[in-house]
Formats: sequence, structure tokens, C-alpha cells
Amino acid sequence: MFTTRPTLQGTFGMVSSTHWLASQTAMAVLEDGGNAYDAAVAGAFVLHVVEPHLNGPAGEVPILLAPAGGEVRVLCGQGVAPAGASVAHYRGLGLDLVPGTGPLAAAVPGAFDAWMLLLRDHGTKDLADVLKYAIGYAEHGHAPVERVGQTVETVRELFETEWTSSAEVYLPGGRPPRPGELFRNPRLAATWKRLLAQTEGAGDREARIEAAREVWRRGFIAEALVRQAQRPTLDTSGEHHTGTLTADDLAGWSATYETPVTYDWNGWTVCKAGPWSQGPVFLQQLALLPPELPPYGSADYVHLLVEGCKLAMADREAWYGDAAEVPLADLLSEPYNAERRTLIGDKASYELRPGSPGGRSPRLSAHAHRSAADPGAYDALGVGEPTVATSPASPVPGEPEVGADGATCGDTCHIDVVDRWGNMIAATPSGGWLQSNPVVPELGFPLGTRLQMTWLEEGLPNALTPGRRPRTTLTPSIALRDGEPVMAFGTPGGDQQDQWQVHFFLAVALRESVRGGLDLQGAVDAPNWHNDAFPGSFYPRGMRPGSVTVESRFAPAVVAELRRRGHDVTVGEPWSEGRLCAVARDPRTGVLSAAANPRGMQGYAVGR
Repeated sequence: MFTTRPTLQGTFGMVSSTHWLASQTAMAVLEDGGNAYDAAVAGAFVLHVVEPHLNGPAGEVPILLAPAGGEVRVLCGQGVAPAGASVAHYRGLGLDLVPGTGPLAAAVPGAFDAWMLLLRDHGTKDLADVLKYAIGYAEHGHAPVERVGQTVETVRELFETEWTSSAEVYLPGGRPPRPGELFRNPRLAATWKRLLAQTEGAGDREARIEAAREVWRRGFIAEALVRQAQRPTLDTSGEHHTGTLTADDLAGWSATYETPVTYDWNGWTVCKAGPWSQGPVFLQQLALLPPELPPYGSADYVHLLVEGCKLAMADREAWYGDAAEVPLADLLSEPYNAERRTLIGDKASYELRPGSPGGRSPRLSAHAHRSAADPGAYDALGVGEPTVATSPASPVPGEPEVGADGATCGDTCHIDVVDRWGNMIAATPSGGWLQSNPVVPELGFPLGTRLQMTWLEEGLPNALTPGRRPRTTLTPSIALRDGEPVMAFGTPGGDQQDQWQVHFFLAVALRESVRGGLDLQGAVDAPNWHNDAFPGSFYPRGMRPGSVTVESRFAPAVVAELRRRGHDVTVGEPWSEGRLCAVARDPRTGVLSAAANPRGMQGYAVGR
């Protein structure tokens, strides 16, 4: 099969990420004797520097890790809602939705602490050894990808008139970052240098990492984050608001380990984060599949997967979150999904149809009810990921554009690593985008906006609730065969993540292997699609019932048949759907593999 790139194979180590500098940084750590976890931490901090429109240190990250010979674990780097972030408080401000930008949308930052916990418990390198790459690129500069400057240009007026600390970093000399010219963030470099200086004398490797966690929670970083949260800031509501984040919120939270949610399908076991993430939606889509599938890539096949996704996403809307009990066992049970499967007919559904697991009655937000009842009112609003505030005069964001190169105005990152010892990791860093909040002047990076995914309505599993996590879209994956971890994968893409990942996984699982291993690159390259037939997770929470967006590489006959079945089909650019990364290990031979997304021309896999 023709692929845009080869599936890399070797025995020493493999990395795949959404930016070549992060991939090569992680590989450099492997070459220096580090393991997969050291490498992932170093690569992640480089992603903060080179993809600041896609993630930052004050964002969030769910991590799946499979230590050699150990059990797969989830490391939750999704922070909770601050103690003052209640539905009553936001309603009292006259809000129906959490704004898509600004400090009111900021959860307790989770990414930094998660990476520190990973390094402490599973890494071998010192903190200075993994931070030096990010410090170097921030201090001495890197040639930015085109989308960084394009994103800054969309918020130029906002930066120049309101978020002036952001203009100081991202509009040096009045110009946004440009490809081919070195772009620097000296404030970020200074932050990490100061952190290292303050932790240098703390003791051994683990003690220094613990000291860094304390600086983030209670030291100069925490103080700067709280000051920023308390500054009145223009957000997507069109008003200036202060946030709810306090010093106690920062001091009282830490990343945690959890047991993954799993589902067995055709000899595979897929591991995902819990229902505070999008992860179980992937598993439900597998559970909804019939025993026999239509031919891969056919109209019957696409129709089946789209309609199954709609049912899984409807269940997410009604049942998934961190603010109420989630009947996960029932949602993934065979009887429940066999019953749900009967709802998939020959025609496209235009209804939001959550189920009743265990006889429970589903409850949707008022916004979701309005969206489903009057889709025209919400069709023009943003769907997908994430918010870009346009200007002070026009604070309501438009839908993020997907360009011909597959890049978006704002999104997420991903990194996968497997090392020669068999350690494996998949992580999806996001949030803290340059367009989400003003840059914290003392630190060089902004707060995140993940609370925009919650509902301002009491009693829902995803209601804004102090001390509870917003239901994130972030959803890395690890897959096992016969109990052995064999593949780590994931993608940016908001609500599209577990759509694109299901298609990728099935492409791997259903198609013939190439060159004696998993055809990772072929599965990454395969034509992809998504639908928006459910309330979007990002402000302003739009939806498009009946929608399917497909790459133009699909055969015209497939598109025509989908339309005949009633799907509202949008034919996009040929390389515009999916931004997957993947690494794999064959436990029988020890051969490692990797592949990366060609869409957007910045994701790369490296290895040997």
C-alpha cells in the first residue's frame, strides 16, 4: 500500500508527536540513556514552547502509561474547578455558559504537576536534564510553524488593546511570529531557570522534583497565577471578569493515578481514561459494532460508524462527567449496547438519543435540548475545538477553521513513546493556549480554559462543581493484545479525537499487516471523517445534526450513497481529518514501530 511516509521500525526506541522538535527532543533523551517517561516529559515541555497555540504549562494532560512488566495506569493531569467556581456564582454574573476565554474558564492547572509526578515515579533523569531542551528553544529561539503566527494574527487587536502582556510576548516589534525567523519566549525560559535555581539544593533527584511541585503550588509560580486570575479580563461574554482560582486551590490539588477503563474487542483490549474524559466514548463505539462489519471504507462502513458514534456521544452528553455517578458498567455492557445497536437504521439520524442504562432516565442540559430542538439556532456557532476570541469589539469566536494543510486555529498536542525496555506512554497535552487567557507577565504563559466544557445547570454529571473535573475531550489510548501492551496512540481534535482514533484503530485491526508488523502509517494516512451531531464541548457549544465531514479522497460513490441515506455531507480538503500519532511494540520480536500524521506538515515520528 502507498503511504505518505514509511512505518518506522527498529529496536532502540520510537517517538511520535505533533511537532518534529518535540519528537527529536524525546529521541535525544532516549539516546542519552533515558527511558520513555523521561523522553515524554522533555518532549512535552518542548511542545509548550513550539506549539503555544495548542498547549501550555498551565493547561492539562491525561497520560496513559504501560511500564514494562507492569499494569497500565492513567495519570490524571486534569485539574478541578476551584472552590469558588459554582453554578450560582456564574449565574449571578448573568451567564448561561462558561465563557470560552478568560479567567472564569480556568480550572486548577494540571499539566505541570502530572509531568512532575511521572518524572518522579517512572523517570530516571534529573529535572534539569529534561527541561534544558525547552529552556533552550524558549531562550535562543525556534523557527515557528506558520499556524502560530496565523493564530496570533486572529487575536492581534485583542492583544494590542486588552491582553497587552500577550502582545509583549507574541507581537514583538508589532509583528507575530513568522516561519523562518527565530521566535523567543525569554520570560518562559526565565521561569524554568528560576524554578531550577530554587530547587537545586533540595536534595536528591526525587526531592528536587518534589521541590518543583511545591514552587508550582505555593511559590512564585502559584503567586503569579493567582494574581493573573484576579485581574479583570475581557472574555467571550463581552464583559470583563475576574476568575475564581485561589492560592488554596493551587496548594490543595495534585495529579493522581487511576485504573484505566477497558474494553475487549476481537482479541484487543483498549485502555482509556475514565468518564471525566472522552475515553469511554471510544469503548462504547466498539461495543456498538455488530459481529460482522461491512467492507472497510465502504458507505455501509462509514454509515455504521457515524451512527454508532452519535449514540455514544449522546450517552456522553447525558451520563459522562465527574460531578455525578456514571453507570459505566451498564454503558459498556453487551445487553445495553445490543439494544442500542437496534437504533441504527439505513438512514441518518438527526436526533440526540441518549439511552437509559440500568433503567435510569437520561437528563440533558437545557442548552442541549435547545440545540436538538432548533439546530438552526446553533448551526452557525462554533463546534469542534477550541475558542479563538476575535477582538474586543467582537468577542464571540468563530468556528475554528480547518485549512487545506489540515491545521486549525487552535487545538491540542499529542506524544507517544516506546523504549527498548518496553515502557510505553501516550499523552495528550492541551489547554493554556496563547489565545485562551492573557500571558501571565511574570511567567510567559497563560492560564487554561477547560471549565468552558461544564454546564451551568445543577445536577448534571458535567455540571460546574467545585472540586470536580470538567469533562475533558482529551483521550490518549493504549491497546493490548493477549494482555501485552502493543500500541500507544492518540490525536488532537477536541470532540473529534475518539472519532478519528476509532477509525485509526479499526484500520490497524482490520487491514492486512505490512512489512511484518502493524501498518501504522497506512492507518494514519487512511481517509478519515467526523460528525458534529451533538453539543460541542467548547464555547459556544454548537452542533450540526446529521452532519458528516469527509476528506475528498473518499470515492464519489461513497459520498453519494451517504447523501442518499440522508447524511448532511461536507466534502473537505483531501488531508484535513485526523492528526494521529502512534507507536507500537511487537512483544514476540521486540520490534518497535512508529507513524505520524502528514496532515499539517508538522507531526513527525523518529526512531531507530
